[in-house]
Amino acid sequence: MTARDTSRSTLTDAASMRVLAHPTRLRLLGLLRERGPQTAAQLGDVVDEAPGTISYHLSKLASIDLIGPAERPTADRRERWWQATTQLTTWEPADLLDDPDRLVASSTLQKAIAQAYAARFVEYIDATPALPREWVAAGASGDRSLRLTVDELARLRGELESVVDRWLDASAAHDPSVDDGAEPVVLVYQAYRRP
Repeated sequence: MTARDTSRSTLTDAASMRVLAHPTRLRLLGLLRERGPQTAAQLGDVVDEAPGTISYHLSKLASIDLIGPAERPTADRRERWWQATTQLTTWEPADLLDDPDRLVASSTLQKAIAQAYAARFVEYIDATPALPREWVAAGASGDRSLRLTVDELARLRGELESVVDRWLDASAAHDPSVDDGAEPVVLVYQAYRRP
């Protein structure tokens, strides 16, 4: 088992999927994964929500073990720090096809994630004029229509995951506290049979 494998959580029940299928919770989990330990007040400043509301959503994420308490970097015991417990949450929709409750929960979560992806891409588009030219030129967005067999699609999925794994290793080599030119980069990929 690699370090990558241990930093993964797998959702198997409908209740957990329903907990995560909330836009604020998805955003909070993403922020904790990207920025590291944070307090409810810090997260509230980023998502423009009251700390009490953020605390509620954090407790929901903690109830399904996606986040947990973090060490306090300050002596102030009034502050509660949170951290993501893993860097990736997965589930296999194909395993849910025979369970209507889990299938509905999975679909709801997938739709919430798709909306979050779209919102994040719109934020990028809006910010593009302020970004350095070299970062805009290095980015990519595109789509292709392919005609594949189920085995070819499965191989494509495996190859995409291998490419992502290689770049996860490169990403892990960058210490966020060191200014080495590395910045947060979003990667979203999808490959599916068109209905």
